[in-house]
Amino acid sequence: MTAEILSVGTELLLGNIVNTNAAFIAQELAKLGISTYNQSTVGDNHERLVAAFAHAFETSDMVITIGGLGPTLDDITKAAAAEYFGVGLVMHEETLSKIEAHSAGRFSENIGRNAIIPEGCEILLNDHGQAPGVVIEKNGKTAILFPGPPHELEPMFKNYAVPFLRTKTDRALYSRTLKIIGIGEAKVEVMLQDLIEAQTNPTIAPYAKVGEVHIRLTASAANETEAKNLITPTANEIYRRLSPNIYGEDDFTLPEIVINLLKAQNHTISVAESCTGGLIAADLVSVPGCSDTFLEGLVTYSNQAKTTRLNVPSAMLKAHGAVSPQVAAAMAEGAAKTSSATIGISTTGVAGPQGGTPEKPVGLVHIGLYIQGRETQTFKYNIPGNRNIIRTRATKIALDQLRRALEG
Repeated sequence: MTAEILSVGTELLLGNIVNTNAAFIAQELAKLGISTYNQSTVGDNHERLVAAFAHAFETSDMVITIGGLGPTLDDITKAAAAEYFGVGLVMHEETLSKIEAHSAGRFSENIGRNAIIPEGCEILLNDHGQAPGVVIEKNGKTAILFPGPPHELEPMFKNYAVPFLRTKTDRALYSRTLKIIGIGEAKVEVMLQDLIEAQTNPTIAPYAKVGEVHIRLTASAANETEAKNLITPTANEIYRRLSPNIYGEDDFTLPEIVINLLKAQNHTISVAESCTGGLIAADLVSVPGCSDTFLEGLVTYSNQAKTTRLNVPSAMLKAHGAVSPQVAAAMAEGAAKTSSATIGISTTGVAGPQGGTPEKPVGLVHIGLYIQGRETQTFKYNIPGNRNIIRTRATKIALDQLRRALEG
């Protein structure tokens, strides 16, 4: 079983909307053992959409569309699919009744268009909106039409499409993603080159993120348990080669790993940031339950703020400058001690694009780490990239250094 994902909407072609739906569906199809070899996007044009259906079905058993099911004139997916399959459009009375009941006196003709569907299709209920999903099967070809809003599409897919799709495949694909930090994609590939060259089942796919590398291991088997078992030996070997650079797996994020370690060791933490401008605090706060361990986040951008809020000595700033290991250490200690936290972490650096010097170029970042009862550590990095990349990578590096200290 192979599928093509066909996204519909001129706004996608113009870049006005980021197509997160296609990524979601591709991941879900992979879990079901359905291969996706192509993805395409077409604007709100009836003729081009009909042609896109024909082109997709040349190479795929199934076409899954995203968007264009709503009540407005540019919502053309159902009509285009009906034309391709050679069927008419009919009113689905059950959906129409549901829409009328939920309209509370605001029913209009265009809203009622949500209930018009291709003749002979199956309905996927929409528990979070008005436009139902549609399944069309004819002449050995299957089309599944989904609405565009993610809050409607995702539950519809999981609750109603998945049971249908499970009847279409006798294979299961299972993926496991190992998340790596501290070494780049090129080095990871060299360290795993023999495994990558010899891969069959499972497959090994490294791909780069900002400041991270992810390795996706995917196995195909008769069921999920067998697929997991196929992955385990390869995953264990990668752990042997790359630990401790592997910080987590799958949906676990670096901030979540750090918060869990802080809680497990009964630590509290405060953060003092200069060049990262609050990104570390924001990452920690993104984790539910962080209030059990996260006390304060200070953006001490100016020298005066470093002195008045963190007790960094003015003489130290004058002697070494704000971007220095001495100031990074003092900031981390000040963050912890002024808030009575057991851990303080800090960043100070030159994020650019201006402000660099030969001695302190753009991308230079010092990180300070104070842990009660230990000697304060500092870490120096020269991070390439633009301002946002430097700040983002510095944030991840700081959290990773904290992770390593807590795990070590």
